[in-house]
Amino acid sequence: MSVKKPIFAKDRIVLALDFDTLEEAEKYVVLLKDYVGYFKVGLQLSVSCGLEVVDMIKKHGGKVFFDGKFYDIPNTVAKAGVNLMKRGIDFFNINVNGGSKMMNTTVRLCRETAKKKGLPKPTILGVTLLSSFGQKTLSEELCINKSIDEYAAHITKIAHECELDGVVASATEAARIRREFGEEFLIMCPAVRPSWSVVNDQLRVVSPSDAIRAGVDFMVIGRPITSHDDPVAATKLIINEIDDALEKRRNQSRGELL
Repeated sequence: MSVKKPIFAKDRIVLALDFDTLEEAEKYVVLLKDYVGYFKVGLQLSVSCGLEVVDMIKKHGGKVFFDGKFYDIPNTVAKAGVNLMKRGIDFFNINVNGGSKMMNTTVRLCRETAKKKGLPKPTILGVTLLSSFGQKTLSEELCINKSIDEYAAHITKIAHECELDGVVASATEAARIRREFGEEFLIMCPAVRPSWSVVNDQLRVVSPSDAIRAGVDFMVIGRPITSHDDPVAATKLIINEIDDALEKRRNQSRGELL
């Protein structure tokens, strides 16, 4: 994989650039490029600015997670993934609900292209359930007769079989995913909110400490940092919380070995 398991706390933070203009996004890239591991480019910014934003982030030495949640016929998603690779995206996601054929085709074509073009092996994550979903949406609207935890584990199994590198899932489902699919499988957690921030429009919300305890590798954080009066100070607070949680986890592991 081109994206490695993070070692330092800052490398676990994926800053969500949920803005309308390139100028707004660049302000936070310049300000926080030394304090976060990746910058998330999602639909709001990419629709407004196109992939020019990727070039801007790379110019400043940043790394990019493209949050497109691709969900289309296999050929379309696979070729979109290839085009992201050529643009220098570090990793991106596709929707697991697009099915195994879509995932298999995307993985195969992206890997073939990487080998042919001498590019890093692509890192592709599968989106399980949106963090705005609650049990009512799953049961009553989608008519799925499983708990959120069971459903997330079920479709993660499909993503794993299709050789995706990991999934995007809430930390409330991450502990089970980590147990069932091992340490090398990447888990990115959206909807991470420190205790001092507001929840906004997310439902399955967790703190950075919760995410670390659940075995999450990367956490997407946006408004708690970008809406703060001092974004650098806010990021440092989150880094400290992650470091504390990692130390507690290491101490617990050492204790279990004794």
